[in-house]
Amino acid sequence: MIYRNNTRRFIVPALLLALVLFGISPFTSGASAPAVPPAAPFLPTPGAVVAWGANFSGQLNVPAGLDDAVAVAAGEEHSLALKSDGTVVGWGNNNFGQATPPAGLTTVVAISAGGFHSLALKSDGTVVGWGANFNGRATPPAGLTGVTAISAGTDHSLALKSDGTVVGWGQNNSGQATPPANLSGVIAIDAGPRFSLALRSDGTVIGWGQNLTGQITIPAGLSGVTAISAGGLADVLAGSSLALKSDDTVVGWGDNTTGQATPPAGLTDVVAISSGSTHSLALKSDGTVVGWGSNNFGEATPPTGLSNVGAISAGGVHSLALRSLSRPTNKDQCKNGGWQTFTEPSFNNQGDCVSFVNRMNHGNN
Repeated sequence: MIYRNNTRRFIVPALLLALVLFGISPFTSGASAPAVPPAAPFLPTPGAVVAWGANFSGQLNVPAGLDDAVAVAAGEEHSLALKSDGTVVGWGNNNFGQATPPAGLTTVVAISAGGFHSLALKSDGTVVGWGANFNGRATPPAGLTGVTAISAGTDHSLALKSDGTVVGWGQNNSGQATPPANLSGVIAIDAGPRFSLALRSDGTVIGWGQNLTGQITIPAGLSGVTAISAGGLADVLAGSSLALKSDDTVVGWGDNTTGQATPPAGLTDVVAISSGSTHSLALKSDGTVVGWGSNNFGEATPPTGLSNVGAISAGGVHSLALRSLSRPTNKDQCKNGGWQTFTEPSFNNQGDCVSFVNRMNHGNN
C-alpha cells in the first residue's frame, strides 16, 4: 500500500501548543529537551485546515466550521485534526474506521495518521488507537504510560516515553517495531513504511527496519538535527527520510525516484518538515509552505497565496496545512470598516463582527 507520513506531528508549534493547553510539559525530567527550531509565528491561536492534492476518498473535504484546529495529520487517504478543546475530527477514507475517533475521546494533545489506522496521545500520557488493527498496530501495549510523542506508520506504531526510550508495536516483519537495544536519549520519533527513525538529544539520527532504498542509512556526519520525517511507498518497499538541521536547512536520503529526498536548492528558514509517500513539504518561518517530489495530483503544490501556516502534514497523495485565522479581538477593531479586513470568519457588516467578538468573549466584552 502507499504510505505517507504525517505527522510533524512535529508540527512543533501546534504540538507544543496542544500540550500547554492541557497544562503538561512536553518534556519531563527524564528526557532531554530538543533544540527546537524557531516556531512559526502564526500559532498559538487555533486555525483552519487547508488541504490539497488527490481527493479519491474525500481526504480534502475538510468539515465545515472547523476553524479551531491546533494540529493536523494526513494518512494514506484520511485526515485528522486535533481541536483546541482536546477532541479529534477525522474525514476521508474510513474503510477500517480510521477516520472515526472513538466515542468520548477527549483531552488529546497529539495525533498521528497511519496507512489505515490512527493514534491519539492523551494528556495523561496514554495512547488510544483506532482503525485497521492487523498485527495489533492500533492496540498500544498494555500498561503503556508516560508517553510524550506518537507516530503511526503504514502498519506499525511508535511511542516516545518521558525517559527518552521508544516503544513499538504492530507489524514487525522488517524489525520496524523493535527499537535498537539500549536506545535512549530520544527526543523525537517517526514511523514510515516498514522502517522507523529516532532523533537523539545530541542531534543525531538513528534508523531501524527495512533499508532497501537506504532510508535508514543516515548520511555520514549528519548532526545538529532538530526534526525528522519518514515517508515512502510500502507496496514497492521504498522509503525516504528527511532531517531538519539547526541551521534551518533540510537534508534528505533514501528513495529519490520522484525527487522527494532532494530539497529545492536554496531552501532555508525551515521550521518544520513532512515526508509523504513520494512528496515532501517544508514549512518556512514566514508561514509559507514549499513542496517537492511527485506532483501528479498537485500534492506538492501548495495553494496559491497560502500563508500564515503553523503546521503541515504530507499524506499518501494529499497534503494538509494548519492556517491561522485573521480575526478581531475586540469590538473597536470592527469600527470604521475595520470588519472588512478580517477574512475568517467572513463578516457582511460591522454588526456581524461585533457579534463574533461578543461570542468569543462570552458576552462580557
